[in-house]
Amino acid sequence: MAEHENLLRANTSLVLGFYRAFDERKIDQAIALLSANFTAHLAGIPETLGLPEFQAFGLSFYTAFTQGEHTFTEIVTTEDRVITSGTFCTLHSGPFQGLPATHQRVSIEVMHIDRLENGKIAEHWGQGHALGLLQQLGLIIVPGPKFVSQVIKHKTSNIFSPK
Repeated sequence: MAEHENLLRANTSLVLGFYRAFDERKIDQAIALLSANFTAHLAGIPETLGLPEFQAFGLSFYTAFTQGEHTFTEIVTTEDRVITSGTFCTLHSGPFQGLPATHQRVSIEVMHIDRLENGKIAEHWGQGHALGLLQQLGLIIVPGPKFVSQVIKHKTSNIFSPK
């Protein structure tokens, strides 16, 4: 029983250490926690990323956003997986997908599943609220309730109007 609890604690510590190293901008330390055969599955990216592609993706985000901090409100740990859910708050301080720095603080809801193997993170599934990020950066405007009610009114009047 104690051995199982120690394994769960070690797995949680390893994964939280990865996110802490990323937040503290210690990229080499974060990468050292990933296995050589690491793969990542990221929402919105159809292909599986290997370690070099994941590093490139992470660095593009890392250079565009600074002062980042993961705050996890839920952590579930098993023998070989750690599931985290929470927010990533950061400052948009560099170019991101063609958008110059806005110097806005943004908060992104995130969920991760990290699979561990031989004391390293071997596989990662990541989901970040990309639409929310784009809205906070001013790239996407979401219609307000007044607009939505006008659309509904227009659509329903077409349904019920005599022909």
